[in-house]
Amino acid sequence: MERVISFVGLIFMITVAYLLSSDKKKINWKTVFSGLGLQLFLGLIILKTDFGKGVFEYARTFFSGILSYTNEGSKFIFGSFTQIDKFGFIFFVQVLPTILFMSALMAILYHLGIMQVVIRIMAKLMVKVMGTSGSESLAAAANVFAGQTEAPLVIRPFISKMTKSELMALMTGGMATVAGGVLAAYVGFGIDAAHLLAASVMSAPAALVCAKLLVPETEESETIGDIKFEVERTTANLVDAAAHGAGEGLKLAMNVGAMLLAFIALIAMCNGLLSLVGGWFSYPQLSMEVISGYLFAPIAWLMGVPWADCMIVGSLLGKKMILNEFVAYLDLKVAIEAASIGPRSIAISTYALCGFANFSSIAIQVGGIGVLAPERRQDLARLGVRSMIGGTLACFMTACIAGMFL
Repeated sequence: MERVISFVGLIFMITVAYLLSSDKKKINWKTVFSGLGLQLFLGLIILKTDFGKGVFEYARTFFSGILSYTNEGSKFIFGSFTQIDKFGFIFFVQVLPTILFMSALMAILYHLGIMQVVIRIMAKLMVKVMGTSGSESLAAAANVFAGQTEAPLVIRPFISKMTKSELMALMTGGMATVAGGVLAAYVGFGIDAAHLLAASVMSAPAALVCAKLLVPETEESETIGDIKFEVERTTANLVDAAAHGAGEGLKLAMNVGAMLLAFIALIAMCNGLLSLVGGWFSYPQLSMEVISGYLFAPIAWLMGVPWADCMIVGSLLGKKMILNEFVAYLDLKVAIEAASIGPRSIAISTYALCGFANFSSIAIQVGGIGVLAPERRQDLARLGVRSMIGGTLACFMTACIAGMFL
């Protein structure tokens, strides 16, 4: 029955995107249905076949290795503070170094040209199956591995000439996925690496589907079909690439740490005020978690989450949208450790939270992409909220499909 509900939830997400469309008559349903079919096919392969299970196992092994290798570097810097059994889980010691190492590794893979090959293959698949333009397909593929401000670099020469629909696809792709560096950090929380990787891959076509529903193509694209994909090599050798990646990872890790400190403190302050107000009405347990739980519990249920877990999962969804996915995954980590939600709810939550779609990302994208194409800043700002909605719906669609197959 829960799988049927997940299917109904998938239809609901598509319907919401349709109702919010800027031009319903211009929607290319061939692109929408082929993209949905591609997402379903990926979900089936990843979640239901021996090949997919093999990839799952490889992903778990890969990320376990990443955490193990990172721990070796952390021991040199932090010494015995890395021993969880002795000092407990220290976020600064256990998680942030993972971002540094993963960023350095990704930089090496880009220097060797390996990531470019993977991105090119994924982009060609989406162009062929969905009929999307070369630029938006490349950006969607790059977003699976890079961050929402790094992925646009692969199509930098085309951004200034992109149509509004293509810009929407670019931004929605950034909202619907997460960067490789933070992916490893979530694994450090105890989140299943295989589900995280599957969510990132499946959300790429979902982002294009939502973008084409919300802002259909009404202009002539200059990159219809395939485009030449070249990334300028900015590093001299592997050592330079690793050093550059570590430096970029340090910036990201410090940003994540500062952001979490500020946001968690703000949540505590808001909860204190809400508890005070709730006390006036004999409900001192009023909090952001309670409010977002009630608001998003129906959405969680439509994804296929058992009703008993919907309040907790709904709270996670609300925090992800209002604050960010890092805070939400931290809360999911607590829920997993406390065994307060079941395995199905944990898996569906992993898919639903795996994206940058939140209010702060609007500013990040307008600022980051706006630097690459200053003349498109106004268009980026106008599309900001829509792209966040599109990214959120894409993540929810991926969670629904996972719910259908789990």
